[in-house]
Amino acid sequence: MDGLGLAMFIPLLQMVDGNKVQANNGNMGNLSLLTDVFSYFGISLTLGVIATVIFVFFSLKGLMKFIEGYIRVTYEQLFINTIRNRNIYGLSNFSYNVFVNSDIGRIQNTFSGEVERVKQAYRFYFISVQYGVFVLVYITMALVANPKFAILVVVGGALTNLIFRKMQKTTKTLSKKVTSDNHAFQALLIQKVTFFKYLKSTGLIHKYADKLIQQSNKIQQLQRKTGIIASSLGAMREPLIILVVMSVILIQVSVFQQSIGVIILSLLLFYRALVSLMGMQNFWNQFLNYSGSLQNMTEFNKELKAGKETVGKKMFDGFTHTLQLKNISFFYDNVKILQNINLAIRKNETIAIVGESGSGKTTLINIITGLLSPTFGSVMIDDVNLEELNKESFQKKLGYITQEPVIFNDTIFNNISFWDEPTAENQARFTETIQKASIYNMVMSQPALGEALLGNNGINVSGGQRQRISIARELYKEVDFLFMDEATSALDSETEKEIQVNIEQLKGKYTILIIAHRLSTIKNADRIILLNKGEIECIGNFEELIYQSPSFKKMIDLQGF
Repeated sequence: MDGLGLAMFIPLLQMVDGNKVQANNGNMGNLSLLTDVFSYFGISLTLGVIATVIFVFFSLKGLMKFIEGYIRVTYEQLFINTIRNRNIYGLSNFSYNVFVNSDIGRIQNTFSGEVERVKQAYRFYFISVQYGVFVLVYITMALVANPKFAILVVVGGALTNLIFRKMQKTTKTLSKKVTSDNHAFQALLIQKVTFFKYLKSTGLIHKYADKLIQQSNKIQQLQRKTGIIASSLGAMREPLIILVVMSVILIQVSVFQQSIGVIILSLLLFYRALVSLMGMQNFWNQFLNYSGSLQNMTEFNKELKAGKETVGKKMFDGFTHTLQLKNISFFYDNVKILQNINLAIRKNETIAIVGESGSGKTTLINIITGLLSPTFGSVMIDDVNLEELNKESFQKKLGYITQEPVIFNDTIFNNISFWDEPTAENQARFTETIQKASIYNMVMSQPALGEALLGNNGINVSGGQRQRISIARELYKEVDFLFMDEATSALDSETEKEIQVNIEQLKGKYTILIIAHRLSTIKNADRIILLNKGEIECIGNFEELIYQSPSFKKMIDLQGF
């Protein structure tokens, strides 16, 4: 539409220049076919007709421009939403064993900043393709109007492309470096937030801030370089276009004695073509500026697929009688962590796992919960191998309470219900749960009750209250198992005793596995498993182990009871 509208300016200029009532098409070259259409239908090319035709062409151009913009925005958002969803589900299905060895900064940066950079890459890629189409259309129309002029300008335009190639190669290299440095920056930032209390209390926070600023400056320097290249390309565009066009006009007039009318039409078309060519080169360079992020996103998606956890198809309906560990061994990088573990855990039994640091306690729990797969042996749940089960259906029946309780920056209700709708049924379930976890009075004392905000990492409540809230969340899920990994070791003695009373009240209602450092907390466990260098040294209740195991007796004596 733009090209046809421009072509109609030639007869319009003729009429204005010569005060003619009727235009001729002799100066339109081979594009005179356009005006011949009007003659065929008996329409005279008056000033009003030409102006109307030009207006119609450019109105249609505007309409198509709107359609193009609408389609671009629609697909751009679809594209980004697809990437985000793919990453979210990919990470959710990621194997825990692979995750613990992943670069957390890269994951954070890819989920946040890289998505926006990929969006920009998408945008600039398709704009450059669009400009490429413009170049082809205008060159085709110019070839129809004046082949000699067209060929000369095409050669000139191709020569300008050589100037841009080295800059584009540099931009692509810098883009990869920006992506890599952004990963490192995000990793540092996450650690600053995570360890803020430590950094603040030890006076190291400003030193760490200097490290963050140093990394940020490194990124800014790289972005500055790519910005200078982009600015250089933009600055060179107009002079190069004029150089090519003026050179071709001189050749056309002095060598080929071409009429000025045909040259003007070709000039109009080729100016558009050259502007589009320079635009294509400029936007392609902008695309290369973000190409490192595109490459990173592609590789990240491949890694998520490669690290996808394999799960069985059989759904877990609930624990009924026995969980068995049969000849379990686990090696990490050829280092023995667990070896020849054999154990049967009955429904609603309370089992405690003790041992020195590095004895394999947490690894054993991770294998039972399905986070890790044993190198050898099998975990049998009601005579079904855990590897044959859909692990998510099994893990939904697990409650996991750690030393540092997981508290989200949201309300008490949302923390416990995990964002369930506040229906009457869920509210009743919430009330029953907080009573079981012994935080009913605490919740009822809040001005906003269950809608009270807990703050970042539960800063608005005490350590014991955070731990009870985390216990309440697991009970709300209606679990079969409760796993407690050093759940009370970060609490003071008084709060620990209160939590211990809560746990005692749950005994016999759930199958409970407790990893404990303080032996006083597991005195009433049905059985205690003593691990030593990855192997079971002894099994029995508290009194039995005191007499059977010198190691356990020594641990008791060291803790002073």
